[in-house]
Amino acid sequence: MAMTLVADVPLQTWLADFDVWLQRSPGFFNGRTVVLDLADTAQSRTDVERWIAELATRGVRLIGLEGVRASLVDATMPPILRGGRDSTLPMADVAAPPVEPRKPLEPVNLLVERRVRSGQSIVCLEGDVTIIGSVGAGAEIIAGGSIHVYGTLAGRAIAGATFGASAQIFCTKLEAELLAVDGTYRTAEDIDNAFRGKAVRVSTEDDTLQITAL
Repeated sequence: MAMTLVADVPLQTWLADFDVWLQRSPGFFNGRTVVLDLADTAQSRTDVERWIAELATRGVRLIGLEGVRASLVDATMPPILRGGRDSTLPMADVAAPPVEPRKPLEPVNLLVERRVRSGQSIVCLEGDVTIIGSVGAGAEIIAGGSIHVYGTLAGRAIAGATFGASAQIFCTKLEAELLAVDGTYRTAEDIDNAFRGKAVRVSTEDDTLQITAL
């Protein structure tokens, strides 16, 4: 899995906003793989080099680029990613095979009976993740469905990656660095201190992250 950063112009304005976000969430990009989408922003090789350099000084490690012409990229830069798009084959006389109806996605849940330590990442995009133990600071849980933590949640919890807003996060002691459900998130600075150290339920309503005590 990689995170995509979508560039925008003017560069200095985008970077100023990005720096404010980094101040609120220091270390968010530590250990993460990131793709930079330069669609409609880079007009020259110098532009591409500048974007890469500015992000590098901020500790953002790029594994690839998107939305940029091949002529603007050289071997010293991250490669251009194609995103697994289908290619058209020159076989006009060959009939396409019939498309079978897609079966509904069935949840496959993951149970982890141990502490998740700093720097570790648990990913289950097929269903819920249940942790019987604590999630340390710097650890990360990513679930397609809901996340259940029977212990302290001190790391990052990202739910609803596959099943969307129906997902929730539950924990018996909240100390999280980041909470996210269906793309809506709160960092540690945005979490009310009244919920710190408490058992909570996290959900979304009208594109707003809701935290309630259990």
